[in-house]
Amino acid sequence: MIGNAHIDAVWLWPWQEGYQEARATFRAALQRIDEYPDFVFTCDSVGYLAWIEEHDPELFAALREQVRAGRFEIVGGWWVEPDCNIPGGEGFVRHALYSQRFLADRFGMMASVGCNVDPFGQNATIPQLLAKSGMDSYVFMRPQAHEAELPGPTFWWQAADGSRVLTYRIPHEYCSPRGHLGVHVGKALAQLPHTTDPLMCFYGVGNHGGGPTRANIDSIHELDTTDQFPRMLFSTVRAFFDAARDTGRDLPGYAGEIQPHGVGCYSAHSGIKKLIRHTEHALQAAEKWVAVASAVSGVPRATDQLEHAWRQVLLNHFHDTAAGTALPSGYDDARDQLGEARSIAARLQNQAIQSISRQIAIPDETQTAPLAVFNPHPWAVRTTVEVEFGGQLGDGGIVAVDDAENRTPVQVARSTTLTGGRRRLVVPVELPPLGYRLYRLYPDHAAPAAPVTDADPVLENEHLRAVVDPETGWLASLLCKATNVDLVDGDAAGAGHAVVLNDPTDTWGHGVVSYRDVIGRFTPASIRRVEDGPVRQVLRVRSTYGASTLTEEFVLAAGARHLEVRVTIDWHERLRMLKLRFPTGLTDVTATHSIPYGHIERAVGGHETVSHTWVDVSGALAGQRAGLSVLNDAKFGVDVTGGEIGITALRSPAYAWHTPLPLPADGEYEVMDQGVQRFTYRLLPHAGDWRAAGTVRAAAELDQQPVALLESYHDGPLPQHGSFAAVSDADNVVVTVVKQAEDSADHYVVRGYETAGAAARATIDLPFLGRTVTAEFGPHEIKTLRVPRELAEPVVETDLLERPVTPPAEAAPPPHDPEDQPE
Repeated sequence: MIGNAHIDAVWLWPWQEGYQEARATFRAALQRIDEYPDFVFTCDSVGYLAWIEEHDPELFAALREQVRAGRFEIVGGWWVEPDCNIPGGEGFVRHALYSQRFLADRFGMMASVGCNVDPFGQNATIPQLLAKSGMDSYVFMRPQAHEAELPGPTFWWQAADGSRVLTYRIPHEYCSPRGHLGVHVGKALAQLPHTTDPLMCFYGVGNHGGGPTRANIDSIHELDTTDQFPRMLFSTVRAFFDAARDTGRDLPGYAGEIQPHGVGCYSAHSGIKKLIRHTEHALQAAEKWVAVASAVSGVPRATDQLEHAWRQVLLNHFHDTAAGTALPSGYDDARDQLGEARSIAARLQNQAIQSISRQIAIPDETQTAPLAVFNPHPWAVRTTVEVEFGGQLGDGGIVAVDDAENRTPVQVARSTTLTGGRRRLVVPVELPPLGYRLYRLYPDHAAPAAPVTDADPVLENEHLRAVVDPETGWLASLLCKATNVDLVDGDAAGAGHAVVLNDPTDTWGHGVVSYRDVIGRFTPASIRRVEDGPVRQVLRVRSTYGASTLTEEFVLAAGARHLEVRVTIDWHERLRMLKLRFPTGLTDVTATHSIPYGHIERAVGGHETVSHTWVDVSGALAGQRAGLSVLNDAKFGVDVTGGEIGITALRSPAYAWHTPLPLPADGEYEVMDQGVQRFTYRLLPHAGDWRAAGTVRAAAELDQQPVALLESYHDGPLPQHGSFAAVSDADNVVVTVVKQAEDSADHYVVRGYETAGAAARATIDLPFLGRTVTAEFGPHEIKTLRVPRELAEPVVETDLLERPVTPPAEAAPPPHDPEDQPE
């Protein structure tokens, strides 16, 4: 019997109320501990302990005493119970990194059991994330037995890399009524097998905190003496898992994700989804530049500032916040908290980049504007950057010249401002890995003005040819020249690209399998070619539905292998959903979805699901293998039907509405996603499958884009291009993190993961440290390396907590061979 109190930091109340409730709940738990010598309390969510420490030191000291006494168990090892699908892979890592370090510092222990009782689904990478952060077991509740079949309540859950944790699904409920527990325990037992093996039942008033009541505890004592119930023990989650192992039974195995519960929550409240993703990537980019600049420029250590910023992100990973299922004011708070985190990231990144840029040797030239462009990825990137410019280069053409005297035309676009004679420059750049290149901008009086032909619906470069149908406002053709395959299914395209669906379901989308009730579609009001130059072509399509408008700008850059679409929606519909559909003519389709630090294949039956930064369909078309990856920077809800991808752009249910409660009959309630929102997606056609197309890196380039900085003239020791980190010999290894170590100014941390499901040997060059590292990655493996600045010290592999990994020869054998587990 696990006494607990689930605390929703934010749900139907703001975080300030959750803050107080954590204090009240823990005080009540200490009272029960004093009153009942056999009672034990279990707590998860390390962030709540941090709240107590910062405002009630006496209570914190009392909690620490009971932890040492074994009466107050800490599980979870994460900052809060996050949505377990929406955070990025690195977001999950930071939950463990900062939480486990907090526990070790304040309590002299770390959590060994992961715990997420309330989140709405479990991604397939979780066992690896837990196993590499000191946790060997996991307890959860959703999805429940009627939503997802599992081999038993207790089982080995295995990730794609082979990591596994002993896992238990809570029966019935994680919280209980305030009174007698006979009915509560009976319902739990009804969902459990008849066995002599240990089983686990959670109890205690929850959601708004509270915890076990005296009536709860007294009823356990009573029920334990009756023949109608099994032996009932006040215990800990750790003790349960130890007992489950001690049975010696060959427990069943399960591999893959555990989904779904409420599929609508992956598209509820577009704003929080975008803020979370953009803030995560802003912090990761800032960390890279701070790490580099600490060695190159001597900028001060910033780990404390970055941890504070990450803690704000982790708080807003909380499942009701991230899932869009909280009260409206909760998103005002989330905006402010994530805004603070983004501000910290922007300030630190700017400081670091400018400390590097000021050292670049830039000779004084008349009629020249220096432009330094910084690439955050440890691989070479070819792209375009946009710069608002008001320099004295005249009103004519402009050319960019790099350090090798290569000349490239610059395209001039309309400024985002209407005052001051400024222009927006579109500059094609080729950037070294995790490095920079200086471009010199000169007037180019010989460059003719590019004519713009409003009526031309064709966008074409050396790789792609796209044709927009004026009747539908969507693609009539998307030709990949490498394969000569046109991916667009003309028949399906006629059914509509931007379709509106009736969506009377609650905020979570409880009971929904798929969204299919199409009631209309956006129709084009205007199609206009707004740019047509040597750098890129831009076609703007404006469409309408009811009181709502949709603008999609199709952008095809010279040399690009993807077609970018910049979306602006002004939405004014209630209890409706907007899906953007991408029909292809592919058959024999395999659908692959990105998940945190990994990917997974799913069925193509049209079920609503959750994807991260990309989803791909690959199959057969015109007698050859082909496919389409759709990348995006802000969306999570998706479905795949045959060869057609559907991205859920938004939905507008009522806030925090949970069926079966009916909506107010007078219609006086607030709905989500009203007004203007913006996001970007990219269409990446390819031969073969997504691995050969470089889809994972292409998605990363959308999420973390280069930084362009207008510079001035100055001397300096740095050349006009440079690289600080690069990965070679393994295109399937993506390095996502280069940062300073948490506990040393002289050590750095490099983290990457294998993206294609194939073992790899990667060479990681770190010129800013004067080191080259060779690392072996297993299929799907997340690997972390600790790199000392001192060359005499060895590079060591660590876990996600930055602790050295025990050498294989010293590692204990696994309790059960993963190869014996059924998939």
